Amino acid sequence: MRCDLHVHSVHSGMSTPPFFRHICRESYSEPAAVYARLKEKGMDLVTLTDHDSIGGAESLRGHPEFFVSEEVTCRMPSGTMAHIGVYDITERQHIEIQRRRDDLASLLAYLTERRLLFSVNHVFSGLTGRRTIEDFCWFEGYFPAFETGSGQMLPFQNWRAAELASRLGKAAIGGSDSHALPSVGSAYTEVAGARNRAEFLDGVRAGRATVGGGHGGYWKLTRDILWIACEMMREKPWTALLAPLAPLIPVATLANMAEEMLFARRWSARARGLSRDFAFGAGAAAQQAMEVL
Repeated sequence: MRCDLHVHSVHSGMSTPPFFRHICRESYSEPAAVYARLKEKGMDLVTLTDHDSIGGAESLRGHPEFFVSEEVTCRMPSGTMAHIGVYDITERQHIEIQRRRDDLASLLAYLTERRLLFSVNHVFSGLTGRRTIEDFCWFEGYFPAFETGSGQMLPFQNWRAAELASRLGKAAIGGSDSHALPSVGSAYTEVAGARNRAEFLDGVRAGRATVGGGHGGYWKLTRDILWIACEMMREKPWTALLAPLAPLIPVATLANMAEEMLFARRWSARARGLSRDFAFGAGAAAQQAMEVL
């Protein structure tokens, strides 16, 4: 069975860059359109992982192959931010997860107690801002799965994430991380022999999943940003006044990819000494925090 375990819809809220956070959404993809696209791309199971929201689930609950998930924006003990995919949850669990997302130790305790599958997403990306070695110690010690195949990350970022996950014995997860409809289903997680959702998720937990599909790249990211910009103008016609800025999008995309590559090279190199740092440094503090709970 196949499932894109990282995909967004219009329910992911507003974008985060200054100014645009007031006028542009993270995604303009309607849940029904995302569902149809995923089925066209051969997905046997369907979920949405909107930012801190399960609002898109309401219109898809009638589909037996659909299950509820979300991408949690979590504050790390270091003060940095991380995106955590949490899969197959209930509305009550969503409320509790959101209540705890600024307290990582409490959140991890809850997810572990409820035996929920969760992953750290785009581990070698600067999308959520700065990173510290302490963050990676938490990832190593308490996260059962890493996203190793993102349809928006560069090949180098995915390869290094897969290398780290393999070395640490983490389950592998793949998803398109699509914010634009054209990229939906471009990466996915597959569990051979699974016959239903429960068997699929159990297979992921057991490390029997494989990641399929493609990586991100310059042209793909540029296309998706242009698609989002067009949808923004369709929703808010006055934003067409910003159309003369469109030629800057390819330049901004190129600059972003350069920054992402530098970020990934720096932190993938540092993460190779992760076990030592975990045993003698920040990992000890992380262990103490979890023991308190």
